[in-house]
Amino acid sequence: MLGGTFNPPHIGHLMIAEGVRDIAGLEEIRFMPNAIPPHKVKEGDAAAWQRLEMTRLAVRENPDFTVEPIEVDSGGVSYTSRTMDLLREREPGSDFSFIIGGDSIDHLHTWYDIDALVEKVEFIGVPRPGSGASGRYPVKMVGIPQIDLSSTLLREKLKAGRSVKYLIPDPVIRFIREEGLYGV
Repeated sequence: MLGGTFNPPHIGHLMIAEGVRDIAGLEEIRFMPNAIPPHKVKEGDAAAWQRLEMTRLAVRENPDFTVEPIEVDSGGVSYTSRTMDLLREREPGSDFSFIIGGDSIDHLHTWYDIDALVEKVEFIGVPRPGSGASGRYPVKMVGIPQIDLSSTLLREKLKAGRSVKYLIPDPVIRFIREEGLYGV
């Protein structure tokens, strides 16, 4: 499971997912956009349904990638611990891994119900530029190529009218333009 806002999804997300899938030997990677992130939503962000659709467009070429709409469908603030309860109810025989970047590892102690969550999933961590990737919770680290890219940077580039070619999948770029997202 790779959760996040995907605002917008980009090649960094795809690289992380493929690298972890390959190294950790996972059958599939589910991209799980949240409905409302626990941190504050910023003005100009794409709506949850738009982020879900962009994520679908971003992953559609990879048969090992799927989109998990459970948090968007549930609505409200998305808390991973609650979502994992719903997924475990729906799929009682499944084991879940949750992929997080080093920047998230640094802040796991702030996650809602984290002590229970670590009993529900195996965290798989990937390094991120500028992050310590450390904390007191168990995280299986995997080494994959790093790219210093963020959705924030891409939104800024889009708003400024700069190119995001090769940084965001083409179908996602078309959707952003069609929907007039991020000041485009």
